[in-house]
Amino acid sequence: MKNYELEVIAFDIESCLLAEQSGADRIELCANPMEGGTTPSWGMIAEARKSTDIQLFPIIRPRGGDFLYNDLEFNIMCKDIQQCVELKCDGVVIGILDKNGNVDVARCAKLIEIAGDLDVTFHRAFDRVNNAEVSLEVIIDLGCKRILTSGGFPKAVESIPTLKNLVEKAGDRLKIMVGSGVSSENIIDLAVQTGVTTFHSSARRLVGSKMDFKNIAMNEELSYYSIDANEVKKMKNKLENHFQLH
Repeated sequence: MKNYELEVIAFDIESCLLAEQSGADRIELCANPMEGGTTPSWGMIAEARKSTDIQLFPIIRPRGGDFLYNDLEFNIMCKDIQQCVELKCDGVVIGILDKNGNVDVARCAKLIEIAGDLDVTFHRAFDRVNNAEVSLEVIIDLGCKRILTSGGFPKAVESIPTLKNLVEKAGDRLKIMVGSGVSSENIIDLAVQTGVTTFHSSARRLVGSKMDFKNIAMNEELSYYSIDANEVKKMKNKLENHFQLH
């Protein structure tokens, strides 16, 4: 068994294939990159599951913005998780907070119950909590397997001491997965300075339209985000080399 994990975000089906081909261990499947990722469609999840063999974790987030949801939004999240169970995903990515920045224990517990045997990651709603150490213990008690976090700052490299503290507090009870700005340029420094062994990256590149005809009067690029396969391979190779030595 490897002693590290590399998760990559995929916003389209091509990215799912590239992630697997480039050596990623897990896909976080999302829609709407400009909103930070929302739940992908049934068709997207189904095709991603059919087309890849690596771990597939759709995000369960009904909209962009904050992580305080009304009853209708929560009902959507419950149904989306049931869909992921039926489509035989490996896990889901969740996060619900209350008005005061606490983890919404009751609602998160319900989502985890619906997920059943699926692994559950708590996403970067964690970076908006009012007390990271208290929330860490709550999330461990809920039964989540990992927390995706940048340490409460926009980029992970800005919060080395916080990430290191979280790794030490969590011990072997839960994985701290570092994300936001993680690249081949800093992934080993993050590993060395924080003790993190689980990494999350968008490895993002902008892809231009392949259309031959473009209406110039519309004044738009119609580009979209995909995965930079070479960047994923660089991160994978650096992690392989580093963790073979440690």
